[in-house]
Amino acid sequence: MKNMTFVLSLLRPVRFLVVAFTCALLLISNAFPAFAIESYQSNPTEATTQLLETQKKTDEIGRSAPPGLKKVQEESNKGLNEVQGDADIDKMKRPENSQNATTVEEEIQNVLEKVTGKK
Repeated sequence: MKNMTFVLSLLRPVRFLVVAFTCALLLISNAFPAFAIESYQSNPTEATTQLLETQKKTDEIGRSAPPGLKKVQEESNKGLNEVQGDADIDKMKRPENSQNATTVEEEIQNVLEKVTGKK
């Protein structure tokens, strides 16, 4: 019985370190969720023209009488939806244009390789 209490007394600091590390990891992952994964940093003024065009079309439709079914179907068939049309359809992530994309697993592997210096 004395051996058991001796072993438990040795594990107490290790248990504290594991809990402290887990809490720190949770805190950091909540504060910086995309810290490790590189993502595209867009310019804030990059798509203002398309957004203004979409807003203009939205305002026009909002002020007019509700369009008929035929008009809605014609506009919807042009792209994503009635108002947006095909704006930014080439920038959307779909299986057709994501074949060469890196997965999250590959991104994490790259980060780990950079950290450990194996690359």
